[in-house]
Amino acid sequence: MAAIASLLDTDLYKFTMMQAVLHQHPGAVVQYRFKCRTPGIDLAQCIEEIDAEIDALCALRFTADELAYVRALRFVKPDFADFLGLFHLDRKYIDLRASTDVPGEIALDITGPWLHTILFEVPLLAIINEVWFRNTTQADFAEGERRLQAKAALLRDVAGYEDCRIADYGTRRRYSQHWHGHMLPLLRDALGDQFVGTSNVHFARIHGMTPHGTMAHEYLQAFQALGPRLRDSQVVALDSWAHEYRGDLGIALSDVVGLDPFLRDFDMYFCKLFDGVRHDSGDPFVWGDRMLAHFADNRVDPSSKILVFSDGLDIDKVKRLHAYFRGRCKLAFGVGTHLTNDLGPTPLSIVIKMVRCNGQPVAKLSDSPGKSMCDDPGYLTYLRQVFGLPADTAA
Repeated sequence: MAAIASLLDTDLYKFTMMQAVLHQHPGAVVQYRFKCRTPGIDLAQCIEEIDAEIDALCALRFTADELAYVRALRFVKPDFADFLGLFHLDRKYIDLRASTDVPGEIALDITGPWLHTILFEVPLLAIINEVWFRNTTQADFAEGERRLQAKAALLRDVAGYEDCRIADYGTRRRYSQHWHGHMLPLLRDALGDQFVGTSNVHFARIHGMTPHGTMAHEYLQAFQALGPRLRDSQVVALDSWAHEYRGDLGIALSDVVGLDPFLRDFDMYFCKLFDGVRHDSGDPFVWGDRMLAHFADNRVDPSSKILVFSDGLDIDKVKRLHAYFRGRCKLAFGVGTHLTNDLGPTPLSIVIKMVRCNGQPVAKLSDSPGKSMCDDPGYLTYLRQVFGLPADTAA
């Protein structure tokens, strides 16, 4: 069975960003780069199988039923759905090879029009994961189900968490497509109203779940090259998003160049316009306190806003965050690898990040060490200077 069976088998925010790119920056050219953060992983032994899976991915097209589903989403515009009807992923934009620098590693770059490459990231990561685990482990689905039910019980059977809601955000680092599709209905049945959906559009459609997602880091990163001035890149990106969605999909992402610069840019206008903010790096408790104080300082009732947590969550961390912030704001939790890749074998830490846009370097300066990627140290130094960040910001 192919690792990817549908072009909808990706995160919703890829489509929401793609629509904005179609309407506002259809000519932008970008480069993405793969990185395996887990040491000692010999992915090169799997390169032929990964290569074949990519060929199969590039042969996929959206079906009539899939297009009808996308067209029915309230924020999708007719011309974007029509564009998807003509769309396919083109293999010519991918350069996959064994690394010449580190034995056993692979080098993977995606270079081409942003509009035509944006959908590669999530399925490529899912492919690499699945091929790796297919070749190096034996799946114990009974153990996976046991662990899944135990996690559900931690949330379902403990008083005080009845209003705690989680969604699946685990497509890119899942054990396999089969396990992902199998565990989602199990989790829904075990949690009931406490499970609110998935970021995966394919499984949302198949299982009648709500798809979740707004924007990813790459959207704000690209504006480091697309905006009129680097210092204004976050403001221009958020304005662009508001122009596209007119108040819908109103969750902003706060950690592209660190929290301090984000708070300077996320002024009263954005505090009132956006429904909330998503956390994806740094201490979530400190982040949440600062975000709620920032809303209050800008004369916005913090209890009316949503804090979305999505950074390496497990159920214990979800519960601690829920207990800490409950009653102070609205809360949402996106749980990834902990749900979709916990069958015994150790999950891989792999990413694909945008590193260039229109020939210029772009970067994420994460609030967590080791989560950033950039191929130009000089640009990182310049980015820190422009946003007033210390020289030792994690890169």
